[in-house]
Amino acid sequence: MDLASLVGMLVALALVVFSIMADDGVSAMKGFLDWKSALITFGGAFMTIMMMRPNIAEYVAKLKSISLIFKVQVTNELETIQTVIKLSNVARKDGLLQLEEMANSMDDAFMKKGLLLIVDGTDPELVRSILETELMSIEERHKDTIGFWENLASAGPAWGMIGTLIGLINMLGKLEDMSTVGPNMAIALVTTLYGSMLANWICTPVANKLKANNGAEMRQKEILVEGLLSIQAGENPRVIEEKLKSFLTPNMREELSNNSGEGGEEVG
Repeated sequence: MDLASLVGMLVALALVVFSIMADDGVSAMKGFLDWKSALITFGGAFMTIMMMRPNIAEYVAKLKSISLIFKVQVTNELETIQTVIKLSNVARKDGLLQLEEMANSMDDAFMKKGLLLIVDGTDPELVRSILETELMSIEERHKDTIGFWENLASAGPAWGMIGTLIGLINMLGKLEDMSTVGPNMAIALVTTLYGSMLANWICTPVANKLKANNGAEMRQKEILVEGLLSIQAGENPRVIEEKLKSFLTPNMREELSNNSGEGGEEVG
């Protein structure tokens, strides 16, 4: 489990609750809990987003995607490059056909697909086209999920404001009783709070986390595409390593160089 997401979400909520109860204790929470405000804000936001989706099943699936932020993203560019270098050494010593056996034992479906394509002697341009098309399809699916949470982040504050306007209209209709102005104003503002919390506590962090995960996955797959095509072209493992280093941060490049130095006799 990704503790950063879980801890961040829980601590953020705890800080808000603590701030509310700091002066008046638990009784202060009563002023921030209003079921009618919740209906307007959350009901309005979630239902309008449902209107944007193709069907209810797909809408529910997008809601469930929140679980993705609690899963550890298994991407490691450094390890991927080391794997590519290992494969290039095998191809250089034993030929491309030797890679088929290695491909069949791999769990990474994208890498396996690319390896089998080059083992089958597929034209390099066609290999690139096939792999890049798959990359675009993956990224489009990711962007659709990210867009879902971004739209929900926009809808939350909007419906919070709608709830506030409804509350203000009701309050202005009862101005003859000044004792109700304060409580009614407080309830009216609760909807704005709910909308802001929905956007900034849940939706925006989820969207940004999914963006980060998507970026990491795309970088790893781009490394694989370049690496596999370099293997197919018969490039020297050292050249492949230098080419793929451009995807890495300076610290990761240094770590890769150190690892290569330790096993230098296998590369070349």
